[in-house]
Amino acid sequence: MNAVGSVRVLTVDDHATFREAARALVAATAGFESVGEATTAEEGIAAAIRLHPDLVLLDVMLPGMNGYEAARQMAPAIPGALICLMSASDGAIEGDFAERCGATAFVRKQDLRPTLLQTLWQSHASAHPG
Repeated sequence: MNAVGSVRVLTVDDHATFREAARALVAATAGFESVGEATTAEEGIAAAIRLHPDLVLLDVMLPGMNGYEAARQMAPAIPGALICLMSASDGAIEGDFAERCGATAFVRKQDLRPTLLQTLWQSHASAHPG
């Protein structure tokens, strides 16, 4: 979190409509702010290094490098950040794999709501104090 206490969010998704929805979701979530967006894994990794977000909403199905590989490269560059992989599909298999690639959580895009963002962040903050 930054000095004023808001959770800084980076969204990485190749669909403009979803990025717009994510921006609105973050804006509607008390204590969260959008600090950047990217359309590819490579752009997302560069943005994460540059912006040091607290939370990354990272699409699994990106053109070129997928979200799993992006999470694997991003995790050591932004220690302590919550990397949340997202997909429109069921997360049963992906969730287990998400943890192995350095992601902290896996959610279905259609389940994203302000309450879910807050719950994910509270759980992450409890597990990673300081």
